[in-house]
Amino acid sequence: MVGDLRRTRAVVMFALLQFVVACSSSPRSANDGLEVFNAASLGPPFRDALAEFGQQVKGLQPAQHNAPSLEVVRMLTELGRVPDVLAVADHALLDSLVVPKHSDWYVLFGSNAMVLAYGPRSRYRDEITTDNWWEVVQRDDVEVGRSDMNIDPSGYRADMVMQLAERFYGRPGLTERLRARIPGRNVRRAEADLSALIEAGELDYGWTYESLARAHGLKYVNLPSAIDLSDAAADSSYRAAVVRLPATKSRPALELRGAAIVFGLTIPRDAPHPNVAARFVSFLLSPAGQGVLRRSGFVPLSPPIFRGTPPAAVVRGG
Repeated sequence: MVGDLRRTRAVVMFALLQFVVACSSSPRSANDGLEVFNAASLGPPFRDALAEFGQQVKGLQPAQHNAPSLEVVRMLTELGRVPDVLAVADHALLDSLVVPKHSDWYVLFGSNAMVLAYGPRSRYRDEITTDNWWEVVQRDDVEVGRSDMNIDPSGYRADMVMQLAERFYGRPGLTERLRARIPGRNVRRAEADLSALIEAGELDYGWTYESLARAHGLKYVNLPSAIDLSDAAADSSYRAAVVRLPATKSRPALELRGAAIVFGLTIPRDAPHPNVAARFVSFLLSPAGQGVLRRSGFVPLSPPIFRGTPPAAVVRGG
């Protein structure tokens, strides 16, 4: 009797074990998730794009992680968190840190311009123009902010604009004077964090992308194309601006030269849901997806530019 009971228990435990193994090893549905790591500046347009794409894919549960570009890259390359889609504000980061170890390709899908954003409480908001901005921000009572250049391309691009402005306006020493107007207390993790401070009047002006200023309802100063990093034809002159980021424990030092702002994205080689990721990227690059991005204040590249060979599903549209 005791032996029969033990054998019965053993059979039941074996069956339960087999059930647990089967559940844990069964493949997940291609549509049960989509995780996107994107630059903070892509937060608003990608939010809208994911919402519209989600209506096309039954059962999709998208997750969006917004952070400065160097942070989302680090999550993949150092922390081992592999997203389905990785999108950054500077494609040079994909070249230097992601390809070829984590992906074989990427696509350039959007452009932008650096602007000087301001709000309803900003000092001299009625005086500042494209021609005098560099004088206004040097006034003693003006507070100017930018994002952290060590983790956010908007931060180091703001510094590049200052370098180019010195050459453009023919004012020796202007770069250092403009840098001095941004004390450490006015530097934030990401440029998206500056918007609330500008609206509250804690900052008068903040360096950001035109698309983000529009998305947050801020006014902004348009800068000359010779310095705002918006014109691909001006790349040779933009290269005069150089920013060097120090090495970290797991990342080499980076030397970044000025170039027209171009956003890039890829599907990492080990993406958990490569099929649905390919469908989402195809949607982003389609006229419908570009329309969503444009309505969010983003400027899509048309046509997009591929570097390397993407999955066939991306090219043919899913």
